[in-house]
Amino acid sequence: MADAIKVLLVDDHQVVRRGLRTFLEVQDDIEVVGEASDGAEGVARAEELKPDVVLMDVKMPGMDGVEALRKLRELDNPARVLIVTSFTEQRTVIPALRAGAAGYVYKDVDPDALAGAIRSVHAGHILLQPEVAGALLSQEETNYGQGRGSSLTEREREVLGLIADGRSNREIARALVLSEKTVKTHVSNILMKLDLADRTQAALWAVRHGVAG
Repeated sequence: MADAIKVLLVDDHQVVRRGLRTFLEVQDDIEVVGEASDGAEGVARAEELKPDVVLMDVKMPGMDGVEALRKLRELDNPARVLIVTSFTEQRTVIPALRAGAAGYVYKDVDPDALAGAIRSVHAGHILLQPEVAGALLSQEETNYGQGRGSSLTEREREVLGLIADGRSNREIARALVLSEKTVKTHVSNILMKLDLADRTQAALWAVRHGVAG
């Protein structure tokens, strides 16, 4: 499956990994390339296997999911990380999102919804439930980034608004009639000017400061 989305499963419970694998192996466009039972192993496997998407548990012995996310960012690993958590662990999702996760799903997620989430984050989308986005916003400083927005060009503000709408670079390029390379440049400039780490933070900044559509 040369064009399949390569997925790495990171969870300390073998039964969970087995269940996730069973869900995903029936998808024609998704390939499970490996598994890991803790964060440290997950980081090592991600470096070895170069997956497109990592399904990552948050609470694991040793290196947990949040620390693993931070390590992947330090290594500039390009994999998109989708947190897999239980409903009762929702508060643990926020540190994971701040550490660079592209979104999250619950462990009892419907198989089709799980596959859709993987495709979505692989395409560059950010998966944020309204209640989690609200919690993230409420915990940020009210004036975080305030004033920096004046340094954005009009085009950069347009791109930022589309990021906040959950659009991928390809979709932004189509909407604004630009090349994907140009969009990537705009995204990099936005993150640099606003002193933000990733698209998730950019989307939240846009919502807070009224740039979102």
